[in-house]
Amino acid sequence: MESLPTMDVLFGFIVALGLGLLVGIERERRKGDGPDRSAAGVRSFTLVALMGALGMHLGLPVMLLAGAFVGLAALMSYVRASSEDPGLTTEIALLLTYLLGALSLSEPGLAAALGVAVAILLAGKSNLHRFAQILLTPQEIHDGLLLLASALIVLPLLPAGTIDPWGVLEIRKLWAIVVLIMAISAAGHVALRIFGARIGLPLAGFVGGFVSSAATIAAMGQRATREPARVDAAAAAGMAGSVTTTLLMSVLLASTSLALLRTVWPMLLAGTAVAAIATLWLARRARVSSVDPEASGGRPFDPIEALVFAGLLAAVLLISAGLKTWLGAHGIWIVAASAGLADVHAVTLSMGQLVASATISVDDARWALVLGFATNMVTKMVLARRAGSAYFNRLWPGHLAVLIAVCATAALM
Repeated sequence: MESLPTMDVLFGFIVALGLGLLVGIERERRKGDGPDRSAAGVRSFTLVALMGALGMHLGLPVMLLAGAFVGLAALMSYVRASSEDPGLTTEIALLLTYLLGALSLSEPGLAAALGVAVAILLAGKSNLHRFAQILLTPQEIHDGLLLLASALIVLPLLPAGTIDPWGVLEIRKLWAIVVLIMAISAAGHVALRIFGARIGLPLAGFVGGFVSSAATIAAMGQRATREPARVDAAAAAGMAGSVTTTLLMSVLLASTSLALLRTVWPMLLAGTAVAAIATLWLARRARVSSVDPEASGGRPFDPIEALVFAGLLAAVLLISAGLKTWLGAHGIWIVAASAGLADVHAVTLSMGQLVASATISVDDARWALVLGFATNMVTKMVLARRAGSAYFNRLWPGHLAVLIAVCATAALM
């Protein structure tokens, strides 16, 4: 007596049935009526998915024979319909459904996920065509390809290792900063298209701040320079990046030194609250909030500005490393202040580790954090000033208020 199929096999067939129905229903809606309708609909796609699963279950020869039949059927369907519609979408979807049905037996989770993705892609035909043909400009396509080439081709080819006497400059990391600046600016551009300036840009700035708030301010400064009408929204995005600065400092201290976090959390909370209030105030000033593809055109980012920012960061890193070598461990506050010019999160990690190892006291580390935070504000304001007085004048009051809140709370502690 033959054994019954296992639950895994039954589950695989159920997944094949489900994804066949899902893709088939979407194709049925576009099948049309009458003698010119497409050849494959919900029943055909469901049967093809089950055929793929059954072929995989019965063995390779049966699977290859069934695959050849599906391929021949897809070819005949294309020949029949090519005079009316030269597209290959339905035929490709039919073959893909067969393969997904076969995959359902060995990787049902992956097959189900891919089936949903295929259905979403097929259902989004109109939106995708509109996005590619109307919304995207030639400049945006060019810059998107430039960003992908920078991240996926140039970055992996760059050599690892430092090139300076202090071991702080690495070409690959500096280029990663360039890619980061372009990516943050591009994210702001996409968010602007989807949500409008008042919501989209601050949202992009908030997310970008988790990577680098200084880079976020620089990227949004580029947009403020290119689109003066959106300077309030760009400034709100730059301010939103500073909200995440203090949030991330808290997370880093929680992972390195809870003792230091228990001491400095009031000043971090005060800085976060003031930065959030300033962000909301700037966002309310933003008047351009509608999603207007024509009004939000232009370049997603300026690669030259990204290179300039990376150069400034390299200079700051060299200065910080030189001061640290010159002053040694005795000048911990000065070292923290100089390192803060480049990245306050690096200062936060260093202070947390030094307190955890009992190298310095909690009070010394607290004031080192304040100094690093203050000098990082200087870097942000220098970057904001490079973007023009309008952008700078909207950012400096909020950042000054944040700095005062942090310093005052640290002093009261």
